[in-house]
Amino acid sequence: MPRFYLNTPLNAGQRIELPDNVVRHLNVLRVRAEKEIVLFNGDGKAYPARLTTLEKRRAEAEILRADIANNESPLNITLIQSVSSGERMDFTLQKSVELGVTAIQPVISERCVVRLNGERADKRVVRWQEIVIAACEQSGRNIVPQVLPLISYQQALQQMPSEKTKLLMNLNRAQKLNQITPSSDGLIFMVGPEGGWTAQEEQQAFAAGFQAVTLGKRVLRTETAALAAIAAMQTLWGDFV
Repeated sequence: MPRFYLNTPLNAGQRIELPDNVVRHLNVLRVRAEKEIVLFNGDGKAYPARLTTLEKRRAEAEILRADIANNESPLNITLIQSVSSGERMDFTLQKSVELGVTAIQPVISERCVVRLNGERADKRVVRWQEIVIAACEQSGRNIVPQVLPLISYQQALQQMPSEKTKLLMNLNRAQKLNQITPSSDGLIFMVGPEGGWTAQEEQQAFAAGFQAVTLGKRVLRTETAALAAIAAMQTLWGDFV
């Protein structure tokens, strides 16, 4: 059943005018009036709704009920991802949401190929949040992970909470994931850019309380590393087993 995110309060029995982007998508999918769709707004509930009107430029739906569906991972994972180039960053965000991350903090580190600031950075964060929403629509998640404002690597380290388990994808001083006992308060997982971390960045991370982890002897691309590690975490400590 098609699922759509709406940034508005939703309630059972409510009749709601659907926004233009949803109307376009419904028409592309060739959905017809009187069919059911699912709406969600990030409050953790799903709202099955019946399309009462569907025209080329207008659609209206009646919300039938509010369903509590817990599709969230038991792991609270914040992904700190150094900005990668091209479609790699988009792919990482999309798939990490499907795998269950709670929040995403993009950072600019020393070897980032992409350099963003000011209005360009703000627009990119908005675009990344749209990708996250689309991933929630596809994967059945009813809570939308937040893409936090883009900051520098040093700023990210300065605001690290002390109670969470902090993991750094890195070959130097690395342990295997199954040697880690995660905190019940959650995990912070940091992945570098295409060129990896500098020696100074490694030391800064260790000083901030990060433990290095590895997935074996092979060097993984940045987008592969993030997703493989999150999948492994879900297998070890989450809901993959």
